[in-house]
Amino acid sequence: MARRGWTREELIVAFNLYCKIPFGRIHNRNPLIIELAKAIGRSPSALSWKLANLARLDPSLKKRNISGATHGAEADREIWDEFSRDWGKLAFESERLLSKFGGGFPSVAETTSFPEGKTRIAMIRARVNQGFFRAAVLAAYESRCCITGLSIPQLLNASHIVPWSVDAKNRANPRNGFCLNAIHDRAFDCGLLTVTPNFRVKISPRIRSIKADKAAQGFLERYDGCSVRPPSRFIPETNFLVYHNEKVFLRGE
Repeated sequence: MARRGWTREELIVAFNLYCKIPFGRIHNRNPLIIELAKAIGRSPSALSWKLANLARLDPSLKKRNISGATHGAEADREIWDEFSRDWGKLAFESERLLSKFGGGFPSVAETTSFPEGKTRIAMIRARVNQGFFRAAVLAAYESRCCITGLSIPQLLNASHIVPWSVDAKNRANPRNGFCLNAIHDRAFDCGLLTVTPNFRVKISPRIRSIKADKAAQGFLERYDGCSVRPPSRFIPETNFLVYHNEKVFLRGE
């Protein structure tokens, strides 16, 4: 019997799942892999092998000398490159396809009140891509704050390095994100904290001029100069870090 080739739609939802599962949990016993494999008519072993093929293409894993499968189809690389060129478009399309195969995409539109017309479509797309971005970033950091190591999901945020409002093309790009606890996320967002291109925390000197209790200042300043915990994949791009350092971070007193 001839082997059935992977369709573009199957590869897109497989990549979606690759982004959302921590690297160490890619195996045929993972319930998420079992569920998606059933939905697309594949065996869990076939799907887990496909995710391993995708891992082979991940530049972040190559830097850490971690290898996926040693062989993979050219179509795998094409899907990887297509996501890399336009994360927003492919993230949204992959979530839409999950609904076709039995995923949870429709819940976003059905449980949220949106206006009609083009505005509604844009808001749905934004909400869906935000959900994809959060899932991908938290999976890359194994649901731990990269500064403190805190691992309570309800207190973790997927923080954009280049702000959402500035760079539409990279809104859903997990390489434009850090997993941070809620306090450091807010400090990062407003420029009281940055991460340098060599992945060290830098606290703004302006924190000392803010009328705040010493405990709050101390909580931030205790991590000044510390190295952030690297993700298992989707290492932040240097140009994003440079932008945050130069455009968002508050310098001087």
